[in-house]
Amino acid sequence: MSDLLLTLKAQERRGSKPRCHLLTHGSPKTVAARLTGLVAPYANVTASDRWMPHGFAELQEAQLHKAPRLLNPELGAQLRGWWLPPVRHDARTPNFDVASTCTINGAPGLLLVEAKAHAEELKNEATGRSLTDNSSADRRASHVTIGHAIESARIGLVAATQLPWQISRDSHYQMSNRFAWAWKLTDLGIPVVLVYLGFLEAGEMADRGEPFTDHNAWDALVKAHSAPLCPADIWNRRWFVNGVPFVPLIRTVEQPLDPEIEL
Repeated sequence: MSDLLLTLKAQERRGSKPRCHLLTHGSPKTVAARLTGLVAPYANVTASDRWMPHGFAELQEAQLHKAPRLLNPELGAQLRGWWLPPVRHDARTPNFDVASTCTINGAPGLLLVEAKAHAEELKNEATGRSLTDNSSADRRASHVTIGHAIESARIGLVAATQLPWQISRDSHYQMSNRFAWAWKLTDLGIPVVLVYLGFLEAGEMADRGEPFTDHNAWDALVKAHSAPLCPADIWNRRWFVNGVPFVPLIRTVEQPLDPEIEL
């Protein structure tokens, strides 16, 4: 096992998580080229951009309401206020597997990546956000604000694309919140590329679910999963929210767990 993987917790050393750290590990020029490869020709990442996580040196994933490396704190506060109630004490927002500043249509933007390494990772996310009789008052309060936030995004995406959208807090919650956050950033004037990334040949995950052997398998799975939320036509093209680009992409990459690391 690579010494790099030993910096992660034992349960984090296989699947999509270590591959995301490997994707962002190396010199700024090398990482920028990898990330640009995921999003070309819609966006460009340069060595002067910033990303989270930062390889194995900074392991934290991005919660955009508190990620000054990526967004200024004023925008972060607007995102928090949109998603969470003021009384929420343990404030958390969705974690993005990889997030990076970039250039989209000549303007500063954000690249957001949701990554999976086997089919069940996505299939298991058809449920809504959970709320039980034992849920805390904070969770109950945020359940309401999150519902309103996703509904505002749904309405906005319908207006932007002239297509039906059914993103919801109560079904396919993770993909719904990814689309909602992408929409909100564009609503705030920040271009976004949202990538659903499938890591190919993650054979060590076969005990959990079927690994992806080619792009077509991942593409079909993402479109089947997103079908209750939006038409397949939304993928792999540029849309505009009040003139601001929003680009949802389906991509694959093979990232060995014990590669010859290019620094």
